[in-house]
Amino acid sequence: METGEGADGPGGPGLRFGCASFNQDSTSLAVGTKTGYKLFSLTMVDKLDCIHESETPDVYIVERLFSSSLVVVVSTAMPRRMNVYHFKKGTEICNYSYSNNILAVRLNRQRLVVCLEESVYIHNIKDMKLLKTLLNTPSNPSGLCALSISHSNSYLAYPGSATIGEIIVYDANNLSTVTMIPAHDSPLAALTFNASGTKLASASERGTVIRVFSVPEGLRLFEFRRGMKRYVSISSLSFSPDGQFLCASSNTETVHIFKLEQLGPSGEDEAATWTAYMGKMFSAASSYLPAQVSGMMSQDRAFATVHLLASGQRNVCTLAVIQKLPRLLVASADGQLFIYNVDPQDGGECMLAHKHRLFGIDEDRGEGAEPEGSEVTEPAHTCPSYAATVALPATGPVTATLTGYSEDGGAKKGEVIPEHEFAAGPVCLDDENEFPPINWCRDGTGGGQARRS
Repeated sequence: METGEGADGPGGPGLRFGCASFNQDSTSLAVGTKTGYKLFSLTMVDKLDCIHESETPDVYIVERLFSSSLVVVVSTAMPRRMNVYHFKKGTEICNYSYSNNILAVRLNRQRLVVCLEESVYIHNIKDMKLLKTLLNTPSNPSGLCALSISHSNSYLAYPGSATIGEIIVYDANNLSTVTMIPAHDSPLAALTFNASGTKLASASERGTVIRVFSVPEGLRLFEFRRGMKRYVSISSLSFSPDGQFLCASSNTETVHIFKLEQLGPSGEDEAATWTAYMGKMFSAASSYLPAQVSGMMSQDRAFATVHLLASGQRNVCTLAVIQKLPRLLVASADGQLFIYNVDPQDGGECMLAHKHRLFGIDEDRGEGAEPEGSEVTEPAHTCPSYAATVALPATGPVTATLTGYSEDGGAKKGEVIPEHEFAAGPVCLDDENEFPPINWCRDGTGGGQARRS
């Protein structure tokens, strides 16, 4: 899940809570501050386990690869250098330096993507070889990009324009452009793929409308209205593991959850209600109306909502299954993690199950947790079907190595390294059944020599 937030990038104002990101399957939370970073396991509602802590200062990017020991860290002290660590062994796997400040890093089981303001670097995660450099991309000062986690649909999305909301969808496996989606009239603010890489959600800087497109076709499937009264800054979008729900957080106090419901092929698959009937009539009429009017008629409001205690701060949200029940998780900029129960059938206002303080006193007990957070109160029959659909089987290690090529894009280690120069020798993660098996990597302190852990 491409969800995260930072302290306004390199050189931004110093915040006590610098960045937060959920890993690709929302089983782990990484947070960074001026004094270090932490990794938390998200397996319990009322208990937050800190599985790793580092004193690396001024971290503004920290990304973990699924539940492996691979973690990528970037700090404001060296904003052009990416460090890749094996945190369980306490060793550095490798580091890479780039021609400008690193704004975002995205990971899946095949690729590691580094986003700069006007370029994107795609590495093979097995050996960290630079496969492709996308140069002269439209100005992207926030480092907005999304990488799908699917093995067969490893797509990368990034802005195709600095002035309007165009999305470039790029095949990170085959290293080729797939399509350009004209998503919004104003510049993009948020992007995310569903777990299978078949849907892409987007929001613009206005923050009033969220759209969902099919991938790779680029067809508009859904359009959700977050609100019309004011423009907001959407800070994160995230699909549920089964792709049936989409959550959106912003700088307001409300987090929205939308339900992706297609009209059934026959009447027996749809509720025989006045609302369903009117929905059919609107859909039929929309083809005869101007685009702006038909668009308004196709928009749906939130299926469920959460009202946070504070507004005006950035946060990151995700949908996950914890202890066999669907939850909404929100990590706020003041260093707290809120866990809400979600009713997948009736929606409505989500109930706060627990809150945890990520830094400071009483962080493991979740200081100030609501009394109802110690028990799950939903009826047992409302959640198992949803939990069953989102409990996806673990993906096994990928053994095939995809062929790629390098281009001169300024990735360097002190000095520019020739593209053909690759070090030999194994550098492997020693975790059983974990990904990825790093085969080799260059050491950022030397002239292209292998770094062995």
